[in-house]
Amino acid sequence: MISSGVLRACRAFAVLALLASGTAFANPQPWQLNMAPGATSISQRIHGVHMLAFWVCVAIGVVVFGAMIVAMVRFRKSKGAVAAKWSHNTTMEVIWTVVPIIILVVMAWPATKLLVDMAEAKGSDMTIKITGYQWKWRYEYVDYFNKPSSVNFISSLDAESNKARQLGSGIDPRSIKDGDYPSYLLNVDKPLVLPVGVKVRFVITADDVIHAWWVPSLGWKQDAIPGIINDNWTQIDQPGVYRGQCAELCGKDHGFMPIVVKAVPKAEFEKWLAEQEAAKAAEQAGATAQATPAPAAQG
Repeated sequence: MISSGVLRACRAFAVLALLASGTAFANPQPWQLNMAPGATSISQRIHGVHMLAFWVCVAIGVVVFGAMIVAMVRFRKSKGAVAAKWSHNTTMEVIWTVVPIIILVVMAWPATKLLVDMAEAKGSDMTIKITGYQWKWRYEYVDYFNKPSSVNFISSLDAESNKARQLGSGIDPRSIKDGDYPSYLLNVDKPLVLPVGVKVRFVITADDVIHAWWVPSLGWKQDAIPGIINDNWTQIDQPGVYRGQCAELCGKDHGFMPIVVKAVPKAEFEKWLAEQEAAKAAEQAGATAQATPAPAAQG
């Protein structure tokens, strides 16, 4: 009969192996040992380049350390080994010069093509402006398939996390979850909603200090710098909730400005966008009515 200790060890090993594979989760998980493949074609290509470099390094390590171990065991002094007296070997020098060059070219080709594709934000179907503040994000939906949009809102840390982070709150952060996901400091009051299968261009800036908009599942992060507009793009292939955080130290509440991207089917997104625009129009109409002075009474 297997003891409970052995069972726990087996379970722990299985979890570590799953996390090390990097293919189980789109969002990073606690104690994850490898890069996640993400939710976009770009992030999956980044993962592929990462794994190519990883296995090349593993192969080099096996050859180098294998040769060292063989040399130390078979040619040690206690076995009477005597060092050779030759000064160089032209054939070996050519091999260890040419082989690394070939390896670098093999690794550089997909990496360079990936960088070029990551920088190509043209041909997008939708534009969103992201502005970083201390310590929240503003999302402005600029257009959707060439149709201007008036939707914009502030996205801040959710109320549960904000309450739990206060000194003396008595709330266990581990009790804060979004469904089954432990969402302490990783949830917001208003997520950025995006349609699946649509190329989205982001223009990113900041209003006060330098921030960085980073969602690991998208495969990139982009600095948000006051007075400068940076751009990037994404196309999410699967519906889901993808989380990130500000990745640039921006002040005392830097750790409390998470990012949540909610990807939904295109039809659901268009319904949501129409509802948001209608609510925005009603709000603006109400504000205009309040600001308009009443006509003077006739004498």
